[in-house]
Amino acid sequence: MEKRRAKNSTRIIDSDGHVRETDEQIIEYMSVGYRARRKAMLYFPLVPHHGWHRSIPQNDFREQDFRVPNWREWAEKLDEGEIELAVLYPTRFMHIGQVGSPQYAVELCHAYNDFLHDQFLKQDHRFRGMALLPLQDVPAALQELRRAVEVYHMAGGILPAEGLPLPLGHPLYRPIFEEADRLGCALSVHSCTSLRDNDRFLQPNEVATLAHVIPQMRQFTNIMFSGLLNELKNLRLGFLEAGCGWVPYLISKIEERLERIPPGERPVLPSELLARKQLFFQCGEEMTTGRDIELIGDGCLLWASDFPHEATKTDLKELVKDFFARKDLPGDSKIKIAYDNAKQFYAL
Repeated sequence: MEKRRAKNSTRIIDSDGHVRETDEQIIEYMSVGYRARRKAMLYFPLVPHHGWHRSIPQNDFREQDFRVPNWREWAEKLDEGEIELAVLYPTRFMHIGQVGSPQYAVELCHAYNDFLHDQFLKQDHRFRGMALLPLQDVPAALQELRRAVEVYHMAGGILPAEGLPLPLGHPLYRPIFEEADRLGCALSVHSCTSLRDNDRFLQPNEVATLAHVIPQMRQFTNIMFSGLLNELKNLRLGFLEAGCGWVPYLISKIEERLERIPPGERPVLPSELLARKQLFFQCGEEMTTGRDIELIGDGCLLWASDFPHEATKTDLKELVKDFFARKDLPGDSKIKIAYDNAKQFYAL
């Protein structure tokens, strides 16, 4: 690793990479009763995925370079981009919030976390994991978060932005936030490809444009008004897969409303949470990032490759080079976004 740094003096952490877990892989980590019904279980997707098919072509039927990378292929991409660490999230299992049965959700999360540790985390020390949590059963989710952090040394847990019947700021889920605060681990609100009311859209591109950001805005608003973070001063909360362009707008709207609440009853302002280094957001290739830094600062933004999703065919060396070549971002901000902020958010 030191040799790689000699070539590229700037240290980089990929804050949001993905594994492409398959049902055939995950079922091997499920309980014997599920494995005994392997053919029947695999006839349908293990995790429901309501709405638009993710790979529907939109007037583009060219052959696609689609990868399901194993740990070796992922490690090669880290070498390619001279990336120090990658924090890994699921792909299809990001839809865990749509699972109706609490018992089944617990089974799937336990199996996925075992798979992630076995197939990636213990294969290369440059991988860090975020645990899938069955919020359908809060006591089980607490147990799974503790197991993932204390036994598998994962960086924290995932909160699905979409699918659950209640918003994440609901008192039902408060124990999850309290436990993360106690453990000192991160929680990430992560989007998936489903979106409520997606039957109102006519084209896949319309869905792809809004499917990530709308659920994030909904959850962020609810959590800010809930007052969840008033006393949880060790908790670090991330909002990933939707960029950061929406953040200044929404914070301005939220704070305008919060300031109408009497001081003794008012939840802590998002701007104060930013100052306390408790909120983090993925920084994409958006044209607004320079403006976002001016409005919310550069201490809350995270660089991510999103490999192998949007970056399936991307040379990560070029992706990194393009980021550091941006003229609209100050040099010190680039260093924070590429490394320092991720190190703080994930406690790496």
